[in-house]
Amino acid sequence: MDLTLELVIVPVTDIDRAKAFYSEQCGFNVDVDHSAGDAFRVVQLTPPGSACSISIGKGLAKMEPGTLQGLQLCVTDIDAARAELVGRGLEISPVRFIEDGEWKDGHGGPWNSFAFFSDPDGNGWTIQEKPPVS
Repeated sequence: MDLTLELVIVPVTDIDRAKAFYSEQCGFNVDVDHSAGDAFRVVQLTPPGSACSISIGKGLAKMEPGTLQGLQLCVTDIDAARAELVGRGLEISPVRFIEDGEWKDGHGGPWNSFAFFSDPDGNGWTIQEKPPVS
């Protein structure tokens, strides 16, 4: 039996602001923007190349905006990904790695280079570099 993660709900305060952030600054594709009355709106966005999407909106979940932490995106070239996101106006940390339990600026070994950013509500994201498939 396959169990695929298809969607993660991200709690936000301002749907239009979050939609602009994720589509314009992060480069996510807008798949759906649907309202059903005043109490329900869903905006589904998908990172390029991902099989999993996020949804923002109202009437979706009982999480407080900014409480979702540790969402992770993986790339094969963290420098190129970071440069593209900075070029889109995203505030993102320098590339960092962990060594002996301490975070340091720069690149680590395989699976050990990261950059961090938050959406306008404070939901936290990590970008991790993974080795290219050979």
